[in-house]
Amino acid sequence: MPYALSYAAAADKLDFSVPQALTVVAVCALTALISNMALAVFNDGVRPFLLDFIRGNTNRGEMTAVSFGLSAGFVFGLGAPMALSTGVLNPWLLFLPTDILGIFAPRRWAAPILGGAWGALVVFGLSGANNAAHDLPVDFLTAMQEMATPILFMFLLFPVIAIATQFGRVHGLVSFAVEVAFVVLSMKMWPDQFPGALAMAAGVLMLLGFALAKDVRERRTAAAAAERADAPGAATIPPQTPVDEKPAADPVASLFGANAERLRRHLPWFALLGAALAAMVNLHIFGGGEATSFLVAKGDYGEAAQVDFYRAFGFLPLIATTALASGAYQVVGFTFIYPLAYLAPNVVVAALGGAVLLTVEILALSYIGKGLAMLPSIRDASDHLRDAIGKTLEIAILFGAIAAAAKMGGGLGIALVGGLYLLNESLGRPVVRLAAGPAAVVVAGIALNVLHWLDLFTPLKG
Repeated sequence: MPYALSYAAAADKLDFSVPQALTVVAVCALTALISNMALAVFNDGVRPFLLDFIRGNTNRGEMTAVSFGLSAGFVFGLGAPMALSTGVLNPWLLFLPTDILGIFAPRRWAAPILGGAWGALVVFGLSGANNAAHDLPVDFLTAMQEMATPILFMFLLFPVIAIATQFGRVHGLVSFAVEVAFVVLSMKMWPDQFPGALAMAAGVLMLLGFALAKDVRERRTAAAAAERADAPGAATIPPQTPVDEKPAADPVASLFGANAERLRRHLPWFALLGAALAAMVNLHIFGGGEATSFLVAKGDYGEAAQVDFYRAFGFLPLIATTALASGAYQVVGFTFIYPLAYLAPNVVVAALGGAVLLTVEILALSYIGKGLAMLPSIRDASDHLRDAIGKTLEIAILFGAIAAAAKMGGGLGIALVGGLYLLNESLGRPVVRLAAGPAAVVVAGIALNVLHWLDLFTPLKG
């Protein structure tokens, strides 16, 4: 049986042990507190607005409205449906709400209470909703497991899209052929492993190799041009600035330095955050992304670690630059904490590793920013990776939503899910594309159950 098609038999329900539930509640309380302190948020779109909030130019109510507007669609359209269909928690469900609740809390002590309450609602409320949904005549949650195959096997191609966008069609076609070859080889040699892991590794390495080669060529060209300019007989331009006059300070560099120092002053909080996050991920109740949620649900933690490791390179420059510009970090850091925690042998080791990792990231933030400035093609490659991830997932999730629609309702299901998706597009996307497909499956599933109770629809067998 093909790898992803065996997913349905491995899906778990959202039932948590007491230690797991308490860990989730504690992590949500801590992330809400850190959001209230404007030290870190999960939503990358919210972070740039935090500088004005930190300076007092934006009040708490305005900042809450911004956070809610940018996050609500992902929470209810993507985070909740993905958790219900996989039995695994995800960052959109946990950390986008704690962003909002932390910023909203009028007092520092109220933030962890609100965040902890959300965590409790998730671990106890979703379990009941999950069990109730599985008992419905039209089990749309089981149907949503059909999304696994398109997401897993299309997501692995995001490096190809990034390469084609940045370096052209020839490089794109070559990388596509290489990735497909790795998938075929993996399926033949290691049929029980996720075949996209090696393919993604090859794609990301090719992208970074192309980008690094371009940077090296451009630096050599610039150095050769400088040598020609300094050669005897070359025209020289007299200095326009007096020798004793100091160059003006760079305001951007000054801002970045001040914001990096602000984060370093709160280093103990980040160490605690890293420990708590890694402990929760190590309990194997949490997936860092759309594809990894399905992999964690199957118990394929090694493959999940690889997928999230490659994905991190697409977001590293964005996280670093917005953190330096705003003085607020990403709640999950550069996301390397996910693969570390998946692979740690136990919770204690994971917690220690997470604390060290986030500490190192904060201390290295300024150096990372300077390094990215010296490697423009690498920085551009990461931007293309991030865009490619979004485009690939939009299509993969849509295909998965259509497959789920067919599973639960045949042609009528496809009409409902496809119609809701198209309606969302025509109305200007009140629900973001990534969340529109899963949200449409949930709404269509509820509608099909209502039609069944009205004796207007007979659930499909199997």
